[in-house]
Amino acid sequence: MAIARLTLAPLLLIAAVILSTETSAQPAAPAPGPAGPINLTAILEKGGQFTTFIHLLKITQVGEQVNIQVNSSSEGMTVFAPTDNAFQNLKAGTLNKLSADEQVKLILYHVSPKFYTLDDLLSVSNPVRTQASGRDNGVYGLNFTGEANQVNVSTGYVETRVSNALRSQRPLAVYVVDMVLLPGEMFGEHKLSPIAPAPKSPTTGVSDDDTKSNSSKKAAAPADKSASGERRVGLGFGFGLVVLCLKFLF
Repeated sequence: MAIARLTLAPLLLIAAVILSTETSAQPAAPAPGPAGPINLTAILEKGGQFTTFIHLLKITQVGEQVNIQVNSSSEGMTVFAPTDNAFQNLKAGTLNKLSADEQVKLILYHVSPKFYTLDDLLSVSNPVRTQASGRDNGVYGLNFTGEANQVNVSTGYVETRVSNALRSQRPLAVYVVDMVLLPGEMFGEHKLSPIAPAPKSPTTGVSDDDTKSNSSKKAAAPADKSASGERRVGLGFGFGLVVLCLKFLF
């Protein structure tokens, strides 16, 4: 019995060494790699209702500027993303009337060069700078008001609510807005286009206003002629009475 125990002891020791070797030979779980660079377009595409805003970010190259800056700046950035419905609710031709430079300013106006949470926006000092601030010596700032969980943003020309966040982690916050943020510097009353002149008649080439003016003149002409005729009749009648009286006397 003692001999058997002495024989088993080395075997158990060998088995323990083998198990320990196999366990230590198993590869460790890979450590998570560094997060990839933040991409604004990818965030908006995942949201699914920002086709027009994405298109404008691309053609103005503002989207690429945001990606570069947000991945290298310590301040972070905040983007207010209008939905496709927001663009569809614009007056017809609003975007088409803008020059290339004005389109850039409009999109930059939706980007703030600092990271803001919704709570930050409730206590921030107005107006908040945007990437368009300072262009053409304009303020191009945003004003925020609200309470509790509701935040409103005003441009001085339009006002809307800041809706849910597509992303709210530093260094980039992306908030949904249901209206396009039209800056007062571009769309305020002092920037509105003058009233278009009345359309000209396709046959005469004369505007409706000119036609009305000419019609008034023509209408006035018969009245003048009528008055002149009445004066001639009155003078003739008076002359006839004078002649009749002279004949009666002589």
